[in-house]
Amino acid sequence: MAMLGQVQSMVAILNGMINAPAGAGVVRFTAQHQEQGFDACTPWWRASVRWIVILLAILIPLGLVLAKPLSHWLFASGDYAWLIIITVLALPFTAMGTLITSVTNGLQQYRRYIGLGMVSTVISSLVMIALIIKQNLMGALLAAALQAGLIGVVMLIASLRQPWFKLRYWWGQSASEERKAIGGYILMAVTSALTIPVSLVMVRNILVSHVGWEQAGQWQAVWKISEVYLGVITMALGTYYLPKLASLSGVDAILKEINSTARIIIPIVAIMALAVYFLRDIAISLLFTEAFRSARDLFAIQLMGDVIKIASWLYAYPMLARGATKWFMVTEVFFSGMFVMFSYFLVGQFGTQGANSAYLLNYILYFLFLFFNVRKISR
Repeated sequence: MAMLGQVQSMVAILNGMINAPAGAGVVRFTAQHQEQGFDACTPWWRASVRWIVILLAILIPLGLVLAKPLSHWLFASGDYAWLIIITVLALPFTAMGTLITSVTNGLQQYRRYIGLGMVSTVISSLVMIALIIKQNLMGALLAAALQAGLIGVVMLIASLRQPWFKLRYWWGQSASEERKAIGGYILMAVTSALTIPVSLVMVRNILVSHVGWEQAGQWQAVWKISEVYLGVITMALGTYYLPKLASLSGVDAILKEINSTARIIIPIVAIMALAVYFLRDIAISLLFTEAFRSARDLFAIQLMGDVIKIASWLYAYPMLARGATKWFMVTEVFFSGMFVMFSYFLVGQFGTQGANSAYLLNYILYFLFLFFNVRKISR
């Protein structure tokens, strides 16, 4: 389980970097200009594609050359270099899937957005299950490396007949203004892609060095359960909240939207966290083997951290919606570093539970920082 977590962090780093030009920036500018037609969105789409091509030209050769050193860093072995190679070769399809998803989201075609997400997830999950049944652990690791690329292929096939999916909208001249604007989002996304997954790799390495691979796997099991149920909330935020904030002008309007969303989202997250806590034994029985039973003791602090995390994200999204690049980069780097630092000291003192305590403490500080600076960020 801990090895799978390492693969998923590696995939998140590479996918986050290649998806940087295709994510929040495309959603924002598509949402802002979609009422004027596809031609008004074209400059931003072309700028995004140009950046993707540049990043592919850098990441694929680098990934192929550094596959073995990266394998040693992640697994303390060079035997898994093939996973890095497969992941980088799938990056063009990953970027394509994200670009299509962002345009669909920005156009506010929510039924199509959700439908495509469901279909692509079902197809990629069936492929993953087949790989796991056939190859066991190696199949699980391969499936984690391929999933985003598979989703991209499904998105591409499903979008070929869309009116906006024409070459003239995506390839051609783009002004430096649009490239610079998308470039700001690239800096934010690359920062996030590097800081968050790298910090998780480092926290797992801290756990392995202090309490061993088995306890690191117990912590990873709880982390994955958190990711799954919070995924419902983050999808809602990415689908509705981000385009909504992007379409607003004025600090007061943004704060009003944050507060109204918080009144709905935070109670929902709190109820979901309580449900996960009281049903944690059932979740462990359904998702894992009895070897993970001791993970039940790690849920309480983790789930409290989850609630604070979502609350802080409500105040962090204006950084994406307003393109506040400097604010975003500084907070991501600083608080990711704090998470690692807190984990280093607390795991040494409290064992596995120390990583959860570091997570909770870090997000409390992150929330307080954003809460008191949200007006400056929203400008």
